[in-house]
Amino acid sequence: MKDLRRYLVLKYIQYLVLSSSNAVSTFLGLLGSLYTTIILQSANVSAKSTAVLISSLAKADILVVLEMVTWTFGDLISSTAFTPALLQNLLTANTHISCLLLSCVAFEAYLITFFPTESRHLRTVRNARLTSRIIWVLVTAECTLLQMDDLLKASSTYAPNRSPYVLWFHFSSTVTVLLRSLSYFLGILLRIVNVYIYYKIFFSMSNR
Repeated sequence: MKDLRRYLVLKYIQYLVLSSSNAVSTFLGLLGSLYTTIILQSANVSAKSTAVLISSLAKADILVVLEMVTWTFGDLISSTAFTPALLQNLLTANTHISCLLLSCVAFEAYLITFFPTESRHLRTVRNARLTSRIIWVLVTAECTLLQMDDLLKASSTYAPNRSPYVLWFHFSSTVTVLLRSLSYFLGILLRIVNVYIYYKIFFSMSNR
């Protein structure tokens, strides 16, 4: 459990403390995710909802690996217009999934600390798996829309006078702007909520 706590601290620093990822934090995060995945396969780790969320968090770094592979072989497998957008959207998906899962872990810690008995029916493995799936589906849909918008922008010069195309282009651009704005404000809100949760937990444990 100490190793899992260290991994969570590392991920909180990587996604909720640092303003942007860097090579060092990304590399340490990948190593931590690999090590955590191995630990979670051990019979000594009980199958609880927290373990399910942490497992899904570790799996999110697969997107970083895909980003590295795409960056390395992008010129061979795709056009120059497609690759940069895909690289950014893979990193965006990884960041959003990780932030949401970390917030779920924080919320569960809050329930365990203040409502251990009342929240027991919520803190189940089934609910944790369902929550993880919903997060993955929502973020995948978001990044798919972002990727489509990037492709439309890249190809807009080839069909600038076609009315249906222009209407779809403007609709896609509007949706993308709204998504980016929502993601930005949600990211700020999650940082505030996480700080508040751990502030409450810390002082609660100190008083005891």
